[in-house]
Amino acid sequence: MLRLSTLALLAASVPAFAQEINVYSHRQPELIQPLVDAFTAETGITVNVAFVDKGMAERLVAEGDRSPADLILTVDIARLMQIVDAGVTQAVQSDTLEANIPAELRDPSDHWFGLTSRARVVYASKDRVKPGDVTTYEDLASDKWKGRLCTRSGLHDYNIALLGAIIVHHDEAYATKWAEGLKANLAKKPDGGDRDQVKAIAAGECDIALGNTYYMGQMLADPEQKTWADQVSIVFPTFEAGGTHLNISGVAMTKAAPNKENALKFMEWLSGDHAQKIYAETNYEFPVKAGVERSELVKSWGEFTPDTTPLADIATARAAALKIMETVDFDG
Repeated sequence: MLRLSTLALLAASVPAFAQEINVYSHRQPELIQPLVDAFTAETGITVNVAFVDKGMAERLVAEGDRSPADLILTVDIARLMQIVDAGVTQAVQSDTLEANIPAELRDPSDHWFGLTSRARVVYASKDRVKPGDVTTYEDLASDKWKGRLCTRSGLHDYNIALLGAIIVHHDEAYATKWAEGLKANLAKKPDGGDRDQVKAIAAGECDIALGNTYYMGQMLADPEQKTWADQVSIVFPTFEAGGTHLNISGVAMTKAAPNKENALKFMEWLSGDHAQKIYAETNYEFPVKAGVERSELVKSWGEFTPDTTPLADIATARAAALKIMETVDFDG
């Protein structure tokens, strides 16, 4: 009887409607679970995460006003803009978000917000590339790298964003010549992901490769891939008139959000000190909030000057960048 009475008392203390939010995520569940657990521990709000690998915008359009999703977590400005352009997000006004996230890493119309950043860098062979050889993104198209470069598909979002930044810094005509020069310098046809390019460097197939910074952390945590990672250095190129190219992981609130108030709490929490530190320590990414330190491993890769080109401008150049990559038949 005592046990039944205790259970009855516990049941009476539980709210009639549990507080929760629903998140559609492009990010792998294991990457965001530490954040979800910490948020729930602090607030009591349950976060239900559905991993959506492909067709995020199409799914939200099909669900319409009936969508259970409150928030979208995704990587790359292109994917964020695809969702915004589909008309399935809403503007969010928040002093907290504006204070925590630099203006160039959020939407001027308040539909998307960057939560972490990552640099598009060069992985360079420690044996075959001298310090100082890698300078600018523009220089990667010069003859000195002929037959020495590896990269994933030119049509991948990460490379399209880089080309978009080249367009913004120069113009489409320059970007076309740059893409042609980059293709001419390829040691082999583009394939695989960023880590596969580091494997190719370790195998002697190429000397340099384009890649995102956080992959180094992932490779060092894997016994097999650590042998590849140990053979390369991270170099932070810059644009001739700018800094190192950054991209983001970010968040947007859906137009149909059924739990809007709690969804905003999660957005603001993700931009705060605790979440930013979790991002830095577990995902090898750069915090967007000023004052939150990078992990010791990430700091060991060196300092760099981030490019300040607004990501919204780079996103606007996406269609032109895609057309250029198709025109020069980069993957062919």
